Amino acid sequence: MPDLSPPPTLDDIKAAAMRIAPFAHRTPLVESKMLNERVGGRLLLKCENLQCTGSFKFRGAYNRISQLSSEELARGIVASSSGNHAQGVAAAAGLCGAKATIVMPHDAPAIKVDNTRALGADIVVYNRDTDNRDEAAARVVDELGGVFVHPYEHPHIIAGQGTSALEVVQELQKTGDNLDAYLVCCSGGGLTAGSAIVMSELMPGADIYGVEPVDFDDTGRSLVAGKRMSNPATTGSICDALLVEIPGEFTYSINSRLLKGALSVSDDEVREAVAYAFRTLKLVVEPGGAVTLAACLAGKIDCKDKIIGMTLSGGNIDPALFSDIISTR
Repeated sequence: MPDLSPPPTLDDIKAAAMRIAPFAHRTPLVESKMLNERVGGRLLLKCENLQCTGSFKFRGAYNRISQLSSEELARGIVASSSGNHAQGVAAAAGLCGAKATIVMPHDAPAIKVDNTRALGADIVVYNRDTDNRDEAAARVVDELGGVFVHPYEHPHIIAGQGTSALEVVQELQKTGDNLDAYLVCCSGGGLTAGSAIVMSELMPGADIYGVEPVDFDDTGRSLVAGKRMSNPATTGSICDALLVEIPGEFTYSINSRLLKGALSVSDDEVREAVAYAFRTLKLVVEPGGAVTLAACLAGKIDCKDKIIGMTLSGGNIDPALFSDIISTR
C-alpha cells in the first residue's frame, strides 16, 4: 500500500539534497548548439544517466533508506524493479549497512540484473506476463520480514527524486534563465512528482509535462480522464524502465494538480533519440531515459524560441540493444 502521508514540500526536497550530497553525483546540465539549431530553441538536458548506479533512482532510494531506524535496517530491505530502482536500492542499502533483496521481472535487461547483483543484492525473479509485481514483492516481504521500499509511493522517495530538478533550478539561478517547459520521463510518477513540486514553486512559469511510451501512457490518459487509468499490458516497449500498470495513487495526487499534461513517443522515436544522444551529444542514454529528448526531436512539443529543460533519467541500456540502435540509425 502507498504511504499516504502529506506530500513532500520544497523544504523536504532541500533537506533531501543535503542528505544525499555526500553520495550522489551533482549531474551536469548539458546544452548543445547542434541540438538547439535542430529544434529552434534551447534544450537543457539534466544528465541523470551520469548519476551513480546510472539513473536518478539512487537519489530517492538513499533518501528513504537513510532515514530508517537501526531496527528497520537490521530487518533488511525489499524492493521490486526492472533495474534502475533495483540498483539504487542495492547501492543505498549497502551504504546504510542493510541487506537488500530485489524482486525483478524475468525479462529485465541483463546489464541491470548483473549490476544489481554486483552491488550486493539478492534477486528474486518473477514473470510479469503472468504474475503481479506487487504480489510477488509482498510474498518476499512476508518471507523475509524486510522493509519494503516502494519505487515511487513514498514522500521520502519523491523528495529524493525532486533533488534532480532542484539542481536544475539552482544552475538556472546562476544564469538568470527561466524555463518555458520542463519534461520528465514518467513511469510510476515519483521523479515527475518531485520535479513538479520544485518547478511549480521555483520556476512557476514553466509548464511541466510527463513523457511516456505510446501504449503505456497511463499518466497522460489519467490526466485527461480525471482519474487513474491503467495500461492494458506491462510489456511490449523498449522503454523497460517506464512500464507500469497504473500511475501511483500518491504520485498521481500530486501530478494531477501540477502537470500541464503528458506527451507520448513511439519506440521508433525513442530509438532515434538514443542514437542522436550518442552520435551528437556523446551520451549513452537508455530508452526510458531518452523519451524526453525523443519528444522534442519528434516535434511533440513546440521548442521554437523557447527554453526547455528535461531529464535524461538513466543510461543503463542493454549492450545488444544499444549496438542495434546505433548501427541502424
